[in-house]
Amino acid sequence: MEKKQQREDTYTGFEQGAIRPPSEAYSLLIRLTRNCPWNLCTFCSIYKRKKFSLRSVENIIKDIDLIYTYTNRIREVIKPGGPVDQDVITTLYNRFEIKDRVAFNAAMNWYASGMESIFLQDANSMIMNPDDLVFVLGHIKKCFPKTSRITSYARSHTLVRIKDSDLNRMAHAGLNRIHVGMESGSDKVLKRIRKGTTKETHIRAGLKVKEAGIQLSEYVMPGLGGIELSIEHAMETASALNSINPDFIRIRTLAVTNGTALAHECEQGVFEKPSDAMMAKELRLFLESLDNIQSYVKSDHILNLFETINGKLPEDKERLIHIIDSFFDLPKDQQVLYQVGRRMGFFRGPEDMKESPHLGQVKQACAHYGVTPENVDTIINELMKRFV
Repeated sequence: MEKKQQREDTYTGFEQGAIRPPSEAYSLLIRLTRNCPWNLCTFCSIYKRKKFSLRSVENIIKDIDLIYTYTNRIREVIKPGGPVDQDVITTLYNRFEIKDRVAFNAAMNWYASGMESIFLQDANSMIMNPDDLVFVLGHIKKCFPKTSRITSYARSHTLVRIKDSDLNRMAHAGLNRIHVGMESGSDKVLKRIRKGTTKETHIRAGLKVKEAGIQLSEYVMPGLGGIELSIEHAMETASALNSINPDFIRIRTLAVTNGTALAHECEQGVFEKPSDAMMAKELRLFLESLDNIQSYVKSDHILNLFETINGKLPEDKERLIHIIDSFFDLPKDQQVLYQVGRRMGFFRGPEDMKESPHLGQVKQACAHYGVTPENVDTIINELMKRFV
């Protein structure tokens, strides 16, 4: 069960949590809860040794009102779309009394990005009392009526317990996208990683979100089944998504982070992380197994071997599979260069190898660290830890 909700009452100023989805890079972050109420997934290190708590509605409203006040002050100095440089920032600090610099900086960044979207933090805002969440959403829309997107993370286990009528109220109040960490559709994998849910629950939760008229992003994690369950992981995850037909399928390749339960399993030999090539084959099988859905596939993270796997199903399916095939068409030494260059941020897809001005830098890096086809995955695993 998720941990008992705990509420704090003392207001200590505007808060922002640790993470948000890459697709919410330009969103204003409003913190409704602190940390994760589940916090048992073996692969995750983000909230370990951190206590979960619900923030009071009163304090959340204070955060929203602070942003409202600061964006209005900024608007007096900067026209929408106008330049934001150090002189402008200095003018704002000199002209207005800035009591909360965290809130002011958040307001400034959001204003400069167009104030189009808001992300509700932390790991599972949907665990809030539905009446409280609807009230907060209403206040957000009252303060920022032109904001077009309000989004949140949620656990499938939480979503299935929310009444359909409450989900509908949330949608009507402005919540129009939910991000769910499916990770896998395999019950064996879900049990091993202590996800606290099942394939059936993932499907039920996803369908509830869709039926409420809320956009759904489902995150999947190639490699999470290890070598042993790689095929089942790919096919069962595709099967679950075929049943849901989410708006977005987002790829997050497994990175084993130091200090996690999964890292301990790797050290003990209980879990064997697949190589890049194995995970590429797993991803190909996964894409092949997606049928009769109209989802957008997104590969928007540096952990992924192929950033260019972005497209709409079913029409882009063959193109996406071809990207993976083009990697395997490369000679082994070129595959190594691509793997390293990708994680250095120089390549987005294998096609970038042809005329990249950074190829020389990648070759130098590989020579310096002695990267070979035999040890490339060991080195890549260390590189990937920087992005988790």
